[in-house]
Formats: sequence, C-alpha cells, structure tokens
Amino acid sequence: MRQIPVDTSAATVMVAKTPQPKVKDRRTGEIATDAETGAKMMTVDVMFAANDEVEILSITVPEPGISGELAMGTPVALTGLIARPWENEFNGQKRHGIAFRAVAVTSLAAAASKPKAAGL
Repeated sequence: MRQIPVDTSAATVMVAKTPQPKVKDRRTGEIATDAETGAKMMTVDVMFAANDEVEILSITVPEPGISGELAMGTPVALTGLIARPWENEFNGQKRHGIAFRAVAVTSLAAAASKPKAAGL
C-alpha cells in the first residue's frame, strides 16, 4: 500500500485530544500493536494548521514515540508523518479515507521549558 510522506515544516501542530490507546477490535476491546515491534499503538488527535486551513487529524503512533506532556493545546512536532489511503467494505458499504501515522509525537513545550528547569 502506498505511503505518502507529509511535510510539516510550514504547519502549526497542537494537541487537540490527549493520547488514547488505539482499539483494534471494538467488540473485544483489543488494543492495536505495532506489527514489527509489538509496541502498543496510541492515537493522538492534533490540530494541523497550514495554508490558512485548519484540520483535526488523528495520528497513530507507537507508545514509545510519545514524549513530553501532551495536554490539549500543547505544540508538538510530528516525526516521520505519513499518509496512507485506505478502503474497506463493512455490511455492504464501501468506506475510504486517509490514515496518518508518525514515528513520534514530541511536545515542543517540554523542550522549551527545559532551560527553565535547569535554573531552579
């Protein structure tokens, strides 16, 4: 399946909803895991602002890739963000969309506050 790299250098990205475990099967409550590493997968909703447009995107990221306090409104960096088109059929209805996945979601507020902590 095609993976499209997403350039975030000209975008403002902030947490819209704190990280939540990605549920693989809603009926059983099974949590999704990374096929290669076995790491628990998380979903982080972010506000993605670029080119005078704002969207809320749900980003899937392995739990070890989440760093810093990711509270609502926290500015973040998205490392290795890709978009992947998907399509499926459920109960005779075709659905399609774009899934977003990142290697890491890193709080930029945590990086900015580190020098303050050193001065305490």
